[in-house]
Amino acid sequence: MADTKDRQMDPKLVTAGKLVGIVLTMGALAWASVPFYNWFCRVTGYGGTTAVSDGTTKEILDRTILVRFDANTERGMPWTFKPVDREMTVRIGETGLAFYEATNPTDRVVAGSAAYNVAPYTAGGYFTKIDCFCFTEQVLQPGESVLMPVTFYVDPEIVEDEDAKHLNHITLSYTFYEIDVPERQAALSTDAPPATSSN
Repeated sequence: MADTKDRQMDPKLVTAGKLVGIVLTMGALAWASVPFYNWFCRVTGYGGTTAVSDGTTKEILDRTILVRFDANTERGMPWTFKPVDREMTVRIGETGLAFYEATNPTDRVVAGSAAYNVAPYTAGGYFTKIDCFCFTEQVLQPGESVLMPVTFYVDPEIVEDEDAKHLNHITLSYTFYEIDVPERQAALSTDAPPATSSN
């Protein structure tokens, strides 16, 4: 009887083991949640996440849709950033080309990265980017202005979606935030000769 009692686990050790297991499980889930959420958004368009395409469209419909363009900067980002055109009308399935303009008014090199989404959220999975400035980091020299293109189309499958088929406009929104200047660009700006006056 005493031998059986000795072989039983101490209830405190059992509880401690369960708690450690819970903590490890929660840590693993937290670590995996961001990549899983990003994957989920890309696949479903949830949260206004757009799709990415190689440039081929299935068909072009006669129906048109208005695409609006919105531009923002995160607090502390010194750039000015705006769409060249506020909106355009495209046929569903037709490739559209829009431009955004960014200017670095400072006396230093500033790098930025753009986060984006589409509203309403139900359109996110059907708004498809072929090419976009948001796919890469952008680096602007002091006083530099650039035009940045985004090539896109609205997938014709939107007309089959009960929640999205009645939409008559979509808003594409970007927010630029400052990031560290890439080492190569920082070296180039450091090595560059000082600007000289034309006078």
